[in-house]
Amino acid sequence: MDDESGSLEERIDALLNVEKQMRQLGEVADTRKAVTEILELCFQAGKWKILNEQIVLISKRRGQLKQVVQAMVQQAMQYIDLTPDDDTKIELIKTLSNVSAGKIYVENERARLIKELAKIKEKQGLIPEAAELMQEIAVETFGSMAKTEKIAFILEQVRLCLDHQDYVRAQILSRKISPRVFEADTSKEKKRPKEGESIVEEAPSDIPSLLELKHIYYQLMIRYYSHNNDYLEICRCYKSIYEIPLVKGDPNQWIPVLRKICWYLVLSPHDPMQSSLLNATLEDKNLSEIPHFKVLLKQLVTMEVIQWTALWAMFKDEFDNEKSFLGGSLGDKAAEDLKLRVIEHNILVVSKYYSKITLKRLADLLSLTALEVEKHLSDMVVSKALIAKMDRPLGVISFQTAKDSNEILDSWSTNLEKLLDLVEKSCHQIHKETMVHKLALKA
Repeated sequence: MDDESGSLEERIDALLNVEKQMRQLGEVADTRKAVTEILELCFQAGKWKILNEQIVLISKRRGQLKQVVQAMVQQAMQYIDLTPDDDTKIELIKTLSNVSAGKIYVENERARLIKELAKIKEKQGLIPEAAELMQEIAVETFGSMAKTEKIAFILEQVRLCLDHQDYVRAQILSRKISPRVFEADTSKEKKRPKEGESIVEEAPSDIPSLLELKHIYYQLMIRYYSHNNDYLEICRCYKSIYEIPLVKGDPNQWIPVLRKICWYLVLSPHDPMQSSLLNATLEDKNLSEIPHFKVLLKQLVTMEVIQWTALWAMFKDEFDNEKSFLGGSLGDKAAEDLKLRVIEHNILVVSKYYSKITLKRLADLLSLTALEVEKHLSDMVVSKALIAKMDRPLGVISFQTAKDSNEILDSWSTNLEKLLDLVEKSCHQIHKETMVHKLALKA
């Protein structure tokens, strides 16, 4: 054994001398060959500690060539999956990470090493550490990394932050990816880099395609928005997944997604975006495949009061069955929010047909107590979903239609014209009276 280690050290020393001579002569190919042979010797002998030492030693040698360091890191990365245990693997990754730190020409390799180390930490249950490791790398600044690999890396950062329940950082990281990047046409030929520009590397084979990354991105965003119960944004995410050709071409995939779109549309507060999505979904021909949900959406579009008990009796089973579909249950508060949306819809319907209504009559129409009606009405007025005034002593509610800026300006203009007319008439009358009074004095 000692002879073997002695023989190994002698061979390494001989190759190091060769490496030194070639480096001083500026021979890139021969220097690279000497370095790769040193690494291969250590690997074949199973001397992982010596391998780590040699990597550090070679990288620190005076005037070391960039191409040699790059080749050394790339070759050593091939040995990571061949290590005998996790401790050896972690030690090798850390060595390579330290060697490549601060070197632009091996920034891609360092990012992949950190990603590998984060995976190991995650397997060990150290999610906070894994998330912290990934956050150190800002791949969006890497010029030579493939676009799909950048997106995959950022999505991994977002996923770890969500697993760590760090929602603020997850949102910040997710904003580094523009949804428009998924609409890019990948079939177009790649432009040749201009002189001075960095050459973009091909993405590794394990990196998903752009459409698969789009699917992953929106699934992560659904997780983020579910934390805040932002139903409209969740609906928009499902709508984007629904538009993916791979999903839209398979009924087993698009039916659960369309179900979720319908549910989250119903759960979303009433606003112009929600109304637009609601009408667009109703025009979708695929909705006829799930007639129950077509009925549900039509009830929201129709300007009629919805009876909550009848609606819940009809859709309770469908609501409970969502647990077994894509995305799981709709959330703990979903049933309460569904009832709230039905009440809001009913109040909006009443405001279309009545300009004034008593609180008692409105409570009877909505099957609620007067206090509940007052609370829901106040919430809608505060959120600017409705314009209304309440005379509490008389118990009368006055509804007003919302005016846009042009209508308000027109009314102001009309009022000013009326005021100026009155001023003109008053001036004329005063002038007339003055003239009559002067004539009377002369007489």
